[in-house]
Amino acid sequence: MAGFLDRAKEQAQSALNQGKQKVDDVQQQRAGNDLLKKLGAAYYAERRGSGTPDATQQALTALEAHISAHGDGFLRG
Repeated sequence: MAGFLDRAKEQAQSALNQGKQKVDDVQQQRAGNDLLKKLGAAYYAERRGSGTPDATQQALTALEAHISAHGDGFLRG
């Protein structure tokens, strides 16, 4: 009986870890999408004359940092 309970506990822990990983992946994808949106808005504002090249560069730097840390998977999809 103990073996069965140990296996059930391991399976539950594995499922919990997979769920946490999926949540983390979704959160990182949302963060990447938000950064991409901010870059687009900064570039648009710059082109319209109400933004600055510095703001666009800051948005680009933040996006590149996110991609370095988490990959660019959010760009496909």
